[in-house]
Amino acid sequence: MNKTSNLIEQLAELVGFHKSYTDCFGDQISPKDEALHSLLNAMGYDLTCDKALTDQITKLTEKEWRNILPEAHIAKSEESNHSMVISLTDGMASTLTTKITTESGQIITTTVELSGLPVAAQQTIGNESFTKYNLPLPKLDDGYHKIEITYGNQANECHLIFAPKTSYSPEEAYDKKMWGFAAQLYSLRSEKNWGLGDFGDLKQLVTSAAKQGASSIGLNPLHPLYQNNPGHRSPYSPTSRCFLNTMYIDVTAVPNFSQSEKAQQRFNSDEFQAKLAYARSAQLIDYPAVADIKYDILETLFEEFNNNSSNEMVEAKAEFDAFIQEQGSDLLTLTTFDALYEHFRQIDENLYGWKSWPLEYQKPDTPEVTKFQKTHVARIKYFSFLQWLAHRQLKEAANTATENDMPVGLYLDLAVGCDGSGVDVWSDKEVYVSGASVGAPPDAMNTLGQDWGLTPINPVALQKQGYLPLVKALRSNMQYAGALRIDHILGLMRQYWVAPGMAAHEGVYITFPLAEILRIIALESRREHCVVIGEDLGTVPEGFGEIMEAAGLLSYKVLFFERWESGLFKRPELYPAQSMVTVSTHDLPTLAGWWTGRDLKWRQELNLYPTEALGQQERDSRITDRDNLIAAMQDLNVLSPDNAPQQDPAVMNTHLSVAVQAYMAQAPSHIQLIPMEDALELNEQVNIPGTIDQHPNWRQKLPVTMENFWSTPSVDALSQAMQAARPK
Repeated sequence: MNKTSNLIEQLAELVGFHKSYTDCFGDQISPKDEALHSLLNAMGYDLTCDKALTDQITKLTEKEWRNILPEAHIAKSEESNHSMVISLTDGMASTLTTKITTESGQIITTTVELSGLPVAAQQTIGNESFTKYNLPLPKLDDGYHKIEITYGNQANECHLIFAPKTSYSPEEAYDKKMWGFAAQLYSLRSEKNWGLGDFGDLKQLVTSAAKQGASSIGLNPLHPLYQNNPGHRSPYSPTSRCFLNTMYIDVTAVPNFSQSEKAQQRFNSDEFQAKLAYARSAQLIDYPAVADIKYDILETLFEEFNNNSSNEMVEAKAEFDAFIQEQGSDLLTLTTFDALYEHFRQIDENLYGWKSWPLEYQKPDTPEVTKFQKTHVARIKYFSFLQWLAHRQLKEAANTATENDMPVGLYLDLAVGCDGSGVDVWSDKEVYVSGASVGAPPDAMNTLGQDWGLTPINPVALQKQGYLPLVKALRSNMQYAGALRIDHILGLMRQYWVAPGMAAHEGVYITFPLAEILRIIALESRREHCVVIGEDLGTVPEGFGEIMEAAGLLSYKVLFFERWESGLFKRPELYPAQSMVTVSTHDLPTLAGWWTGRDLKWRQELNLYPTEALGQQERDSRITDRDNLIAAMQDLNVLSPDNAPQQDPAVMNTHLSVAVQAYMAQAPSHIQLIPMEDALELNEQVNIPGTIDQHPNWRQKLPVTMENFWSTPSVDALSQAMQAARPK
């Protein structure tokens, strides 16, 4: 290895990149030099010469001594005595001053004699000597504070966060085993929606499910996408993890929909009704068609809402104004971005993100963007109006769950990251590593690895910002939820980054400050009384499960993966109580699809196997897998031999569908979710990772309407079985 390569490796290790990792097949994988080089460049490091590399290595190595304070300090609120380590240059002064500003605005100032502080460590760098001291801290309320230290002619400040150890637990919400349905909101059909499931359908689903004894409704991420690019449809590739996807607005529930003569005239026109009929009848969701009709009416409603001075609109207007004030600069940033996105796509429909805009608009704080905000006030307010409508409708659905005695209510999903062309990356480039992509290494289900196309967060910048981007994302989603699933929570310990132009299996792991992040999650969880589920599937580091359990997070247990090395399914009593259990996920086959091998046919057709031999091996093993599943069901007496489905060729039946859920209901797991696709015994999975248009990802509608869902025999049988197995 030459000197430059050695320096790059040293820098990569200091930044947090792993030298190697063990994949799910037991092989030791080391990153390629090109990958490290590309990712370090993306993080802003200068790799042009050995001197630049050496200077950066020196700076990172000496940082803990030369900086008085760390970027952030998280105090463990359950402890009775608190302190933090500070680093001071020897001989500058005999005292220091601390100034703590609490979250509530209280200021605590203290003068401290150095002679009274315990010494933690000492170091000499060149001609300078440094000493680390343990500085006592007062006991503060849980929350986000700041501390500033003045020492001689030096001053330094950092985030001081007091946070609990554990998140809000299901037992605190409801000390019984619960169950519910998992829904892809967009997929819901109803007699009144406009071709896409909406918040009105969600409210109806909540009310009906509560009557069946369900405690929760799980949902796909509801984050905003691109209103002016409705073809971008993956809920896991949002423009932001804060705020909401306005496509889910139930237009008929907007306050002035029925009173607006202009909107009603437009709605009842032959042209509009023809468009509506098409959107409703389309076999797959036509997102551009739905966007066309929804925003057509919403623009009219906004215009009339502004001009309506009737008494009945006064209260709604006051509510809208209050929403804008409460959301502040974050809402303004989002809606400015939405208006700019629309503006530039009107100029060139092929401009799909801020990287394609003129340079002076590629960040939010330029004079040109400020001028745009002043000249497009009405348009920016329109986008704020849409966010307000989405907020009040989702809040109403959450309140409906509470009113119907659902112990958990809405179970929302936090995506692992954001699309690089979106508002979060545009507005905070310091914290995002533009150019890199989050993914996952090869595993048994995805043998080529995965590149999700999501822009990762720089863990160092995240600490520097006091974890604020994460806090905002958690808070934005938890305000509606009794439970929050954090997608790919493994990424909060170590994240798999794929460099530009490199294959998904050539990624590199980077370390994240998991212990501190878990405390941030716990703090927000307890503030919102929101249970947290960590989606911990994939290549799981040893000991990660114990770390999650100690932090009060529920593990995510999927039937297909809960097996011994022999292939036999684990008995449900072996599942941990501190878990959420389900048969499948949006990225995996449905139970019927798995049983009939529909997923294997797709993988073969789409060339998702590295070799044909591996594909044949998986097809052969599925025969044994089906035998093992039937054996597991019969072992617990939830499926009689007479009711077992046909295996050659494999044919699904309701007896197996009910048996599998009854089997899992016996697990001590606090929450059990039944995907609506499984309740209806559908063959097609929601999404096949690694595909976009080759498979109808995120476009499939349920085959029955919400009005007829509960009378479907398989749904009725499942509901009765769950009421018996996990009664409220």
